[in-house]
Amino acid sequence: MSKCRSPIIAVLGHVDHGKSSILDRIRNTTIIDTEAGGITQAIGASIVPLHVLKNFCDKLNVKFDFIIPGLLFIDTPGHEAFTSLRKRGGNLADIAIVVVDINEGFKPQTIEAFEILRNYKTPFIIVLNKIDLMNGFRVNDDFKQKTLLDNLNAQNFEVSQDIESKLYQVVAFISEKFGMESERFDRCDYTKQLAIVPCSAKTGLGIPELLMVLTGLTQRYLENTLTCNLEPNSPAKGTILEIKNVEGMGICMDAILYDGIMRVNDILIIGGIEKPIITKVKGLFEPKALTDMRDKKTKFQSIKEINAATGVRVSAPELEGVIAGMPLISCPQGTPQKIIDELKLQIQKEIEEVIMETDKEGIVVKADTIGSLEALIKLLKDKNIKIRKASVGNITKKDITDAESNYEKDPTESVILGFNIIDDSGIKNDKVKILTSNIIYKLIEDYDNWKEQENKRLEQKELEGLTRPCKIEYLENYTFRASNPAIVGVEVMTGKLISGTNIMKGDGTVLGVVKEIQKNKESVKTLEKKEQAAVSLPGLTVGRQINEGEIYYSAIPEADFRKIKNLTKYLSKEETALLKEIAEIMRKDNPVWGV
Repeated sequence: MSKCRSPIIAVLGHVDHGKSSILDRIRNTTIIDTEAGGITQAIGASIVPLHVLKNFCDKLNVKFDFIIPGLLFIDTPGHEAFTSLRKRGGNLADIAIVVVDINEGFKPQTIEAFEILRNYKTPFIIVLNKIDLMNGFRVNDDFKQKTLLDNLNAQNFEVSQDIESKLYQVVAFISEKFGMESERFDRCDYTKQLAIVPCSAKTGLGIPELLMVLTGLTQRYLENTLTCNLEPNSPAKGTILEIKNVEGMGICMDAILYDGIMRVNDILIIGGIEKPIITKVKGLFEPKALTDMRDKKTKFQSIKEINAATGVRVSAPELEGVIAGMPLISCPQGTPQKIIDELKLQIQKEIEEVIMETDKEGIVVKADTIGSLEALIKLLKDKNIKIRKASVGNITKKDITDAESNYEKDPTESVILGFNIIDDSGIKNDKVKILTSNIIYKLIEDYDNWKEQENKRLEQKELEGLTRPCKIEYLENYTFRASNPAIVGVEVMTGKLISGTNIMKGDGTVLGVVKEIQKNKESVKTLEKKEQAAVSLPGLTVGRQINEGEIYYSAIPEADFRKIKNLTKYLSKEETALLKEIAEIMRKDNPVWGV
């Protein structure tokens, strides 16, 4: 027997843009605007049942042939919950909400949310929150009796224009940044565009419309993915949300089930780093009716079985070492050993699809859960960052050793990136850079910044004392002194001009040394590409050895050239090409120069 389960909905967005407030308002609105028991608190989830959705749709004059039993919101908003909750082939969430403050627009975490959702191919809608805070916005006493559109139309012209302007700034940003089309929900072509729902979590304005859009989208486009297997002997499938020590019960796990029926005394198979953990369901618990999960005084009731999709607390022996985010499968007592072995292989294959060990090259990556590790890997691969090893858990001595093995070949890959974990190695190793953060985009940003600085340091160290490839132009009408010394204006065409560099003509004739560089009346040591400055050239006379409009090259000694050609990884592509150009000039007279 199979049935359509509730779609699982995640809420993402930037800090302080209202993710938690949206969930709070959904809970409060559905309790306040309908009869008691309008919403059910499950472990890690809030369930808006079918009769509540019907009530909202009736108010909005929208007709649906309902096939879903309700909406299940993951009750822990943010990227961490979204990335931790995964299942084979993608994320656990069927659809997501990205919350954007209409007054602040897109922020780094909003952009990260878009990237993560695109990587997981998770459909989503945008909620433009805090419209009540827009200058001049009026909230009338009877606003709850009116629809969102009625309230928007009741605003004065200036406020209406301001709302439209802010909305289309978001539309434009999404188009330019991500190449995706979007539009307000009532004007949206849902086959081609992202829906945008303006709302106010504070007042509840737009929340019914948000629930209506989520219902419509899941029913129309996700019906085939919401089939839940409720055959008596079929395995229940889920993901661990959190591991916690519960007074009087010991270690328990809070989980989200997305398929099947879990029963007390079921055999429980949990994914592990090296091998699956096999145990038994000792007890199942859910909050008592009309209680708030976040209240520490909330009481739980014991249940014998529970159907997906929902959240549940599971008590079981031997949960030490179980990690949040790991997949789990339960099957009834008496299940043949052959099927249990197949399920063990299935669940471990799911782990191995994420955990990587290439033994070739790249950085080491660690994360707190299998889901967040997968999200981090996807974003790193998008940036073409090589990964040698990726695993779950705190940083160990083995991780330090693995990272250090990269040092001789490329010090910028002797790195460990840790998401939401700590360094447990107890080792201080100057050859290994450890970067940790509880925000994925911040972690990658920190690595990019460190790598840029480290490359500059290595470049200076390796190329110190060597003549760098450089190409400069003697600018027309920029002769400041003809001789003793000649002082002329130049522009760097390629490479970097360093004071003390000998220069030559395009035929290999060495002219002399660039003794001093003056930029904006200040003496500088180097001049970068496209920068202009005055240089002093002792022993040269304008009109004799040098002339305006000529191109000069750095005169690289042959010994320096041999060293530099083995250090081209520290040069830009343009500098490497220029190095070849200089070699060709020198080989006109000496075919084996620099070989």
